Amino acid sequence: MLPVITPAEAARLDQTSPVGVELLMDRAGRALARAAVAMGMAYGKKAVVLAGPGNNGGDGYVVARLLKERGVGVRVQALAPPRRAEAQRARQRAIEAGVNTGDLSEPEPVDLVIDALFGGGFRPHSAVSAWIESAQRVLAVDIPSGLDPFTGRVAAAAFKAERTVTFGAYKVGHLLNEGPDLSGLIEVADIGLPSPDPAMYLVEESDASLPGRSRRAHKWSAGSVLVVGGAVGMTGAAVMAGRAALQFGAGAVGLAVPDSAADAAAANAPDLLHHRLEDLPDRYRVLVIGPGLGHEHDDLASKLIATWSGPVVVDADALSLVSESDSKLVLTPHAGEFERLGGGEPSPENALALARRLEATVLLKGNPTVVAAAEQPWIVNTGGPELATIGTGDVLAGMIGALLAQGLEPAVAARTAAFWHGRAGAQLASRTTVTAPALIEEVGRLR
Repeated sequence: MLPVITPAEAARLDQTSPVGVELLMDRAGRALARAAVAMGMAYGKKAVVLAGPGNNGGDGYVVARLLKERGVGVRVQALAPPRRAEAQRARQRAIEAGVNTGDLSEPEPVDLVIDALFGGGFRPHSAVSAWIESAQRVLAVDIPSGLDPFTGRVAAAAFKAERTVTFGAYKVGHLLNEGPDLSGLIEVADIGLPSPDPAMYLVEESDASLPGRSRRAHKWSAGSVLVVGGAVGMTGAAVMAGRAALQFGAGAVGLAVPDSAADAAAANAPDLLHHRLEDLPDRYRVLVIGPGLGHEHDDLASKLIATWSGPVVVDADALSLVSESDSKLVLTPHAGEFERLGGGEPSPENALALARRLEATVLLKGNPTVVAAAEQPWIVNTGGPELATIGTGDVLAGMIGALLAQGLEPAVAARTAAFWHGRAGAQLASRTTVTAPALIEEVGRLR
């Protein structure tokens, strides 16, 4: 798991670091220089460093000196003189190394722009705006200037970086809203800052381990899931959730749909067990309720959510039926459903507040996806726009159900399913158009 921190926490780490500011600045500059070299900065190339008056600007003077030593034609354009003594010394060393420095002026064509202006936020300045609009290749220091490091939003304008080098930990703004689009490839450089107090965590593959099966497993011991949904016209939603659960490792998956949709469900999912809504068996461990359900059967659905003895994945129309706190529930709203649940504007903080209020696990679908329970939220960024197609949410609900059936705790099952759902979508998109049926097959290849 990778920590994700707020700007306030980043400032605290700088202030409490046992490593002096000058050494931190030097290490940051070296990490930036390595990134610039990886982007093709070599002898004879041209780069410009746009330097602000703060520590980001100091990092910029260090990287300018190091690139000059490699034969890169580099110059610094400064928005203002350095404020701190450490940045002033970095500037002086760059000048002594032969780096040409001057005031911020109009853009010029270069091979790389190194944005060391603000590290978040935007101070209106015509020359800064002109550089942003020049749309050249950008390496950002810490976070692209103009991008809010807390919200990931842009108030006026911001650089679009090809690559960003940040220090110690991801910032919240790298991962939310416009942050992923503007930050490019993000590298977290270890420069000796203390261990952070994260606001949230970014899910890595090691946080999404898939459970195995014992040698003596049979279909019921391997994990059983009952999917309830699939009204006429929406039968495919329940079918896809059920088939995804089966492909993702559940041993026995049952499907219960209204009688009017039973023939269609049976014809489209011969690999599932089929039941009548009026006569549900009690041998399944996990309930997935809501995909394609509609509101005709709200009374039955409410009763099932309240009385089911094992874990319950609540999706789609069934989300509106959740009224009491229950730790066995995993709720999977998209942004609109989240607001209707009373969560407010979709955000990690509000997802955590809703999860705590309901004592449930909340998986807020989006890009990125947020998983929240009692502690810090988890961010899952493996998914992309290829998943913005009908039925992929039903696939995710089935995947969560499968992992719950195999014994994972609700929050772990939710973040694990979201991680592999996104990975499967990306893999499939690299070969063909993503559709829900194709995604189910891709999910099966992960097991």
